[in-house]
Amino acid sequence: MATLRPFRAIRPAAEYASNVISLPYDVMNREEAAAMTEGNSYSFLHICRAEIDLPEQSNPYDKQVYEKAKANIEDNLSKGVFLREEKPMLYIYRQTMDGRAQTGIVGCVSVDEYMNDGIKKHEFTRVEKELDRINHFDICNANTEPVFLTYRDELRIRTIVEGYISSHEPVYDILTGDGVSHILWCISDDEVIDSISGLFKDVPALYIADGHHRSASACKVGLKRREENSGYTGDEEFNFFMAAVFPDSDLKIFDYNRVVKDLNGLDSVKFIDAIKNAGFEVEKKGNDIYKPEQKGAFGMYIDGEWYKLKAKDEIVPSDVIGSLDVSILQERVLSPILNINDPRTDTRIDFVGGIRGLKELERRCNHDMKVAFAIYPAAIEDLLSVADQNKVMPPKSTWFEPKLGSGLFMHEL
Repeated sequence: MATLRPFRAIRPAAEYASNVISLPYDVMNREEAAAMTEGNSYSFLHICRAEIDLPEQSNPYDKQVYEKAKANIEDNLSKGVFLREEKPMLYIYRQTMDGRAQTGIVGCVSVDEYMNDGIKKHEFTRVEKELDRINHFDICNANTEPVFLTYRDELRIRTIVEGYISSHEPVYDILTGDGVSHILWCISDDEVIDSISGLFKDVPALYIADGHHRSASACKVGLKRREENSGYTGDEEFNFFMAAVFPDSDLKIFDYNRVVKDLNGLDSVKFIDAIKNAGFEVEKKGNDIYKPEQKGAFGMYIDGEWYKLKAKDEIVPSDVIGSLDVSILQERVLSPILNINDPRTDTRIDFVGGIRGLKELERRCNHDMKVAFAIYPAAIEDLLSVADQNKVMPPKSTWFEPKLGSGLFMHEL
């Protein structure tokens, strides 16, 4: 059973929405965030990355950063840039990129279901990243950005959503500079809300697609509020956190590629020989970019040339984790040959989201890296299967696009 609960959102007034919407807090650094807000005092980056409004030497995790974010929320409410809904609602959120649409529902999910694995995870989190959003949510008294969840498609839910869209006008229809459209419908009809929430009770589980740190942080803020309110009933807003929930059939996972600074003391010839000895067929492609076309195939760029690597059947494990292409690359190449044993902490490796294209791998190798690996993207069913088994995927296994827009809704605690 999955809980999806309506809430009274804080969201932009329609005339400000196109200026408020921003990319999520964690896809840019401080300098990039500052550049993105030039000439736009309404950008949500002034809230989710409030350090840009403080002196440049400010610690991005200092308490004053979170207090500035809270002040910016209150300022926008007082000026009418933000409004607070009069009643709890659900929201339909559709994004379109490159002709592909994904349509989800924004509501609140349960802290208890997160703790009891009714909301399933597929990644580990890092304490320092959790602490950042814990402080942000707690001091702002709001989940300021949604978690990106998915579920196995349910025709009855899709039918209600499509029916509502066909008979109602959206409150926002925004095309952002990256070519992604963001369309939002408010569901104020209690009968429709109850129907959707009731159908989610038949959904066996929700899955985190993107936002493991936001989920963990939101949960821990909820638990903190419970400690501070010993007489809590379980119905208070802090027992829930905001999520955008999409059916799995709408989602696309992009490749998440690797670039490495050096060959661990090997020259290129010996490195390629080591890859062959590790169980790969190696085919030289020269100047022709090689984009993997199936599982078990990898593109490799080194010394200005592309290669196709194909994992032989005998080195592909049968278990769901070991058979992932990122696992094969890690266990057969990155760890034993390049001595990169923990890709989360090793400074010799970096990761490039597939949305940036394979030319970006060439650029990195011509600039600051030695070798790049292009990886065939994981399937959404891989993610669900891993989570169903209460396992975790290797670091940087999935890259979702489009990213959720930030600033279109907040959930007060």
